[in-house]
Amino acid sequence: MAVAATPLPNLPSLPTLPKKRLPAGQPRAWYEAYNRQLKAMRLAIALLHSGVYTPERATDRRIRTAATQIGVHVPSATTCRVVRALIGDGNDDGDRD
Repeated sequence: MAVAATPLPNLPSLPTLPKKRLPAGQPRAWYEAYNRQLKAMRLAIALLHSGVYTPERATDRRIRTAATQIGVHVPSATTCRVVRALIGDGNDDGDRD
């Protein structure tokens, strides 16, 4: 039995910081990795705001839906893995004070 993914609620419009120019002279792979990390952070923040707190709930489909809702190009499978890694980096010891 397939479980339908719950739609993401309307995400709040958050203020953004002004963009800064990237340093020149880096290899292309560095720029790609940097931009991938920025995109993954934006998506992880959007998912956290929508109630997705564990990597297990952050499916590729849910991440891609969040991307379209916040106006970001659809992420690749690699970017989706980075998003799950960012969400899963929290302290999971159960102590919530």
